[in-house]
Amino acid sequence: MIKLKIKAEKVLIKPEDIKPSSRKFEVLGVLNPGVVRINNKKIIMYVRVLERLKEWEDGRYFYSPRFVGKKDFRIKLDKFKKSSVRSDNEVGFDFNDGTKRLTYISHLRRVFLDKTGFKVLKIDKKPSFFGLASDAELGIEDPRITELEEKYYMTYVGLTLRGNISTNLAVSSDCLNWNRKGVIFGEQDKDVVLFPEKVNGKFVAYDRPEGTFAFTHPHMWMAYSKDLEYWGKLKPLIFTEHFNFSRSGAGPPPIKTPEGWLVIFHGVTKSAPHNFLSSVKKFFKMHIEEKETYAVWAALFELNNPRKLIAKSPKPILVPKKAENRSFEDKMVIFPTGIVTDLDKKHILLYSGLGDISIGVQKILISDLMKSLERVEEKK
Repeated sequence: MIKLKIKAEKVLIKPEDIKPSSRKFEVLGVLNPGVVRINNKKIIMYVRVLERLKEWEDGRYFYSPRFVGKKDFRIKLDKFKKSSVRSDNEVGFDFNDGTKRLTYISHLRRVFLDKTGFKVLKIDKKPSFFGLASDAELGIEDPRITELEEKYYMTYVGLTLRGNISTNLAVSSDCLNWNRKGVIFGEQDKDVVLFPEKVNGKFVAYDRPEGTFAFTHPHMWMAYSKDLEYWGKLKPLIFTEHFNFSRSGAGPPPIKTPEGWLVIFHGVTKSAPHNFLSSVKKFFKMHIEEKETYAVWAALFELNNPRKLIAKSPKPILVPKKAENRSFEDKMVIFPTGIVTDLDKKHILLYSGLGDISIGVQKILISDLMKSLERVEEKK
């Protein structure tokens, strides 16, 4: 095993680089991009823009934004009496019946990068892909883009009043104009990535279902499809016994290598703020809120059976330690969602959300990454 080195890295986009969609909003974060290299070798990103109402409450009401356009970008502000709310914060408010609404809303903004992937050429001034009254009316989040059979497929998380949180699919021939296909994975199923080619004659996806009742922590699953819209043969990955995460999910689409499918993913752990507080907690049995950390890991799966784990990184390949990794919810976050191969074919460019606030890129030598993985012994 070798120590993995990052060849180059950069914070690409910050909230101040994005123009709000309305004077009533402020941009809290730009994060979790779907990324693809197009025919002219330049790179297109669809980044999630998280906007919050500047005035999300007054003396009597809380306000929550909702997309209401049939085809165009239109937002309505729903208002709710404070007497119907049992708790609130700057992110959202919980009603007395246990449901909730958000003070923010998310759409996607298109960003063009140069061939190196480290220079921003252009950012769309207006929302590029957004919710409609019939699709993700409460927000669009965390896209992943896969080039597959000469088309581009984008999975994205849709927030809706009836469907809560689900994953939708859109398809494009130019990565500019999109045809929405609707929901492909239902309620509370996120982190869906499509493989860049068929496996054993079928399309393959990783997903991450999550519910309120659990015997194990939420983790990655796999599904097959004949047409990319209807998915079946759902199975959990043979995965969790090798890691100790409170949650994990696929990052960008897998990369095919001669040794197997290289998968970059996020793993969530919880820890006390530091060792002293941890020891105090144990000694006095005090309640100290643990902080969530989203780190980046890598794994290798069999080419003909992408459910079977071959090798894994023994420790995270990227760990959130810097100031830009701290989110407004006080989590430490690197959340990978986009990947392209460098023009030299020797490196990957990994694009991630940093702290739910900004977007960064790391350049990593593929051979180093592969050498850093440890083989997994099969249990008898």
